Amino acid sequence: MANLIVKRANDQRDGEFDFIAPELIIAEIGNAAWKKRSRNEIDVVSAIFVVRHAPLVFASLVSIIDLAEDAMRLSATLLHPIYDCFYLVLAEREGAPIVSADARLHAAAKRVPTIATRKL
Repeated sequence: MANLIVKRANDQRDGEFDFIAPELIIAEIGNAAWKKRSRNEIDVVSAIFVVRHAPLVFASLVSIIDLAEDAMRLSATLLHPIYDCFYLVLAEREGAPIVSADARLHAAAKRVPTIATRKL
């Protein structure tokens, strides 16, 4: 599972940029691994492997504390959950595209004209 996600992400990256994300992404990746484990699609060892190696995909993980005020401001403006807005604020701040398979995140990003998106 982890290798497939990394491959799909790297295919999108195409050497243009390094991946950065709010630290929140580790919890989200862990939750995805938990869901796969709860459906018996992976074992516990694989789920732990995913969480252990997830940070290695990113050149930088940014503290959500540093993004919180702007994320809340954007969340209130878009009337969209703050979880996604951490990613949007970071993308806008860094001038980086959102690279995700999350359709809801892409829809929110389209409402911010300064953010580009790439689907996984």
